[in-house]
Amino acid sequence: MMIETVFIAGQELRVLDLSDRLDNATAEFEPTPHQIRYLTPDKSPEVIKEKRGIPVDVWPNGLGWSSEITTMPTHSGTHVDAPSHYGPRIDGKPARTIDQVPLRWCMSDGVVLNFSQAAPGYGITAADVEKKLQEITYTLKPFDIVLIRTDVSKRFKEAGYENLHPGLTRAATEYLVDRGVKLIGIDAWGLDRPFDAMLADTNHSESRFWEAHLLGREKEYCQIEKLCNLADLPESSGFTVLALPVKLADASAGWSRVVALVQV
Repeated sequence: MMIETVFIAGQELRVLDLSDRLDNATAEFEPTPHQIRYLTPDKSPEVIKEKRGIPVDVWPNGLGWSSEITTMPTHSGTHVDAPSHYGPRIDGKPARTIDQVPLRWCMSDGVVLNFSQAAPGYGITAADVEKKLQEITYTLKPFDIVLIRTDVSKRFKEAGYENLHPGLTRAATEYLVDRGVKLIGIDAWGLDRPFDAMLADTNHSESRFWEAHLLGREKEYCQIEKLCNLADLPESSGFTVLALPVKLADASAGWSRVVALVQV
């Protein structure tokens, strides 16, 4: 993982990269497919000439600039889900899109809860969350950013990784949101359990399908999905998370370079 030491406002901080590296190697089996096309310096002069009329011979050694063209959903790679992803309205009001999400929600004290021993498809309960908080002697406060560690990020380069993680139940999600948490992250494909596990628990009398997400139709919060390197955080708390999404108009999510700042 990428770890750097920086000085900010007179403080020495370690910066831990918690973001996935998205590349074409996984495009074939990603649930939200993407494509990255690379325009290399040896090829770009001809393309630039065609598009902009700039002669090829103005480029030293015939080498132009590098550029990339990407085609991918806003939910590709590490990203922040906006409330509008869960449904069109919350409490009778239009759900916020990613460009409307307050920055205050996206930068705050972080706490990581370790569920890496939970089985694939397991539904993390409110009691499970409360127990983990007791184990690390941490009391949640408003705007804390809670990170759910599953270690499934270590398998993001494997087909079928989206079926390997435990996920939050509605009750567990509500437990966090009711305590003022506005941003919940996970190092897996989604905050909910895998689709096959959710469908197995769904019947006509009670649906447990997409329950963590659907809570967001009633109580406003955001998610970070596809985090990485949560196991490298030195402590369960005592660090700051920055998860600033790209500001896309009217979008349900935005790609984000998520980092943790740890005081040295």
